[in-house]
Amino acid sequence: MAHVRNLVIILGDQLDRSLSALDDYDSERDVVWMAENDTEATYVWSHKKRLVLFFSAMRHHRSDLENRGYKLWYHALQADARHDSGSDFASVLGTAINELAPKRLVMTECGDYRVQKMLSDCAEQHDLTLQVRPDRHFYCSLEAFDEWASERDSLLLEHFYRWMRRAEGVLMEGDAPEGEQWNFDKSNRAAFGRDGPGQLPHVRQFRPDTITRDVIEMVEARFPDHPGHTQGFDLPVTHEEARTALKDFIDHRLALFGDYQDALWTEMPFAYHSRLSAALNLHLIDPRACIDAAVAAYHNGHAPLNSVEGYVRQILGWREYVRGLYWHEMPDYAERNWLNAELPVPQSFWDGDTDMACIADAMHNVLDNGYAHHIQRLMVLGLFALVAGVHPYRFHEWHMAMYLDAIDWASLPNTLGMSQFGDGGLMGTKPYCASGNYINKMSNYCKNCRFNHKQSSGTEACPITTLYWDFLDRNLDRFKGNRRMVFQIKNLEKKRDDKDLIAAIRDRADGLRQQISGGERI
Repeated sequence: MAHVRNLVIILGDQLDRSLSALDDYDSERDVVWMAENDTEATYVWSHKKRLVLFFSAMRHHRSDLENRGYKLWYHALQADARHDSGSDFASVLGTAINELAPKRLVMTECGDYRVQKMLSDCAEQHDLTLQVRPDRHFYCSLEAFDEWASERDSLLLEHFYRWMRRAEGVLMEGDAPEGEQWNFDKSNRAAFGRDGPGQLPHVRQFRPDTITRDVIEMVEARFPDHPGHTQGFDLPVTHEEARTALKDFIDHRLALFGDYQDALWTEMPFAYHSRLSAALNLHLIDPRACIDAAVAAYHNGHAPLNSVEGYVRQILGWREYVRGLYWHEMPDYAERNWLNAELPVPQSFWDGDTDMACIADAMHNVLDNGYAHHIQRLMVLGLFALVAGVHPYRFHEWHMAMYLDAIDWASLPNTLGMSQFGDGGLMGTKPYCASGNYINKMSNYCKNCRFNHKQSSGTEACPITTLYWDFLDRNLDRFKGNRRMVFQIKNLEKKRDDKDLIAAIRDRADGLRQQISGGERI
């Protein structure tokens, strides 16, 4: 490996076979660098299955690259940390630079501002040029997003989504949307009713091979105190498995995905969702393959438009929008805390131990699978954190630790902005706040809960309901001019007219926040 021209950096969320960093790769002069490292596993307290997913997918990608003729310098973690060549990207990369003496470093745009800066600083310290190439995995380049954003006073998803639909010609008839509607969100909110979901389709599972089993053994030995567990790991870790998982979703769940994508039910981990977000965010599958397959299912009569449009909106709309917004607003975005929220993440978000049925069920899914669908994230766990007053960046760090699909570009806007309203309305015109009545409407949780979702004060009151009214009360000056919150503010004012009731709500809310601050069980 003497006389290396390019040391090509591939990160754990860049497992694309056609990665731009590999353009013009020369097997005689270039080397690919990949590194598992302790810092990325521990800077947030990562779920064990998240570690297994990343390291197994990386090792499978290493094998794929080697089989295709690429030379690799790969740093694998072992059970014993004394074998490490460094603790973080910079130190491990420095070891490789000293060994190989490359003329240049080459990489594709990173998914994490912190990591991008770390690698840039490392290149500078070694007096090397770092060439950063566009990430073709995404439809919208960062430059195109910046240009779109520069022409607007507000950066709302719906405007971006329509712009992308037109630009890519997805679900379009000329300049008009198919079905004469851009957005079928109102058709995507059905609940299951009192009888529940009935028999749900099986979600394709993937048996761990030797590589994955070795990773599981290493994770259990090296990170024994991390949250979650490794039992039953069954996620796709190769490009072929990801394509199989996509076909399974299209064939068996897409048709009803639209109707029930917001529905909640006890012990229902996946419902009709694709479970492809982790594979997408590691670049094991191309978003175009997902959208093309869904649109083809609509045109072939296998799935209705509300399901297909809802799925397209998540990928072509929301996913592209969040990534563009992240890089457009960083690094200052991470410091925003418009509501001045300061509480730590509740202890139940780490161990699932709570009497709140909705939180307990959602956390059972998170601890078992490193997963929760978007309504569990936004309107159960995110809702509780919001109305309680959890610090938005602490909530983001928890999200990064516990969800298998969490990459900084995807997590930070979704948590700090969308869920916790820490950006003051950049992503949405109002906070996603609701009482326990919403959860009761969309699920069977409240039926099996010791708390009363209708009650706003007292020890039997639903903590979400109590904290919802207190959230509006303590932030009234911030929200009273928001036209989308007129109805909520009027209802709060009725509560305030009853001095005894509002005092009881405030008192109970103070007690709940003290419990959260002290790490106590609720």
